[in-house]
Amino acid sequence: MEKDIFRLDGKIALVTGASYGIGMAIAKALASSGAKIVFNDLREEMVESAMKSYAADGIDAKGYVFDVTNEAMVTEFIQKIKDEVGVIDILVNNAGIIKRIPALEMTAQEFRQVIDIDLNGPFIMSKAVAPGMIKKGGGKIINICSLMSELGRETVSAYAAAKGGLKMLTRNLACEWAEHNIQVNGIGPGYIETPQTAPLRVEGHPFNNFILGRTPAARWGKTTDLEGPAVFLASKASDFVNGHILFVDGGIIAYLGKQPS
Repeated sequence: MEKDIFRLDGKIALVTGASYGIGMAIAKALASSGAKIVFNDLREEMVESAMKSYAADGIDAKGYVFDVTNEAMVTEFIQKIKDEVGVIDILVNNAGIIKRIPALEMTAQEFRQVIDIDLNGPFIMSKAVAPGMIKKGGGKIINICSLMSELGRETVSAYAAAKGGLKMLTRNLACEWAEHNIQVNGIGPGYIETPQTAPLRVEGHPFNNFILGRTPAARWGKTTDLEGPAVFLASKASDFVNGHILFVDGGIIAYLGKQPS
């Protein structure tokens, strides 16, 4: 095997929404393998806070404030990143939202907002970085998909529609851009320990019991569980992996559920 096949030295990685949580964990993992990290957020205060966290870990990250759904703004900032840092080699489309609203109560505007951020955003970002990757001779795009790319659940119709669409966008862009040595893949996280899920992970909480029972590994995932898969899909190790969704879910997708006792 080629030496250092998982190293990312000299590569520039843009991770959207990497000011906390899964995005930040992935960005730090890419940095630990040698990548230069660029990230964005909608709010200046989130970028500033994240910069301190990266610096505390010895990571020289550069943050920008822009909206992934605004095509003109994205084009402007991709050029700005090119001028200030360099051409992007790795894009991780992590920015996203979820609205837990029953379908009968969800407005079309709320539905469109989720679709815009979770599906249109990755399309706009991928389209913006692809020309630079093509000119450079290749690149990696990693879309953060979801279990809802494959499974349905109550109250998340817009999110599931967006993430299901993102799965197919991943496959289609892989088909279109493979000839340019661009690999487009996805990661489908299971239920992960983050500050947002902390209230649900209390022992005895019905949702906590549900997740532990539904996951063959019988635990919540950790952000560290996503680090290896992200580095793999960002590195030369995955040069012939394309259009694939890698589920990091403790086995949920493979599991029908426990047989009643």
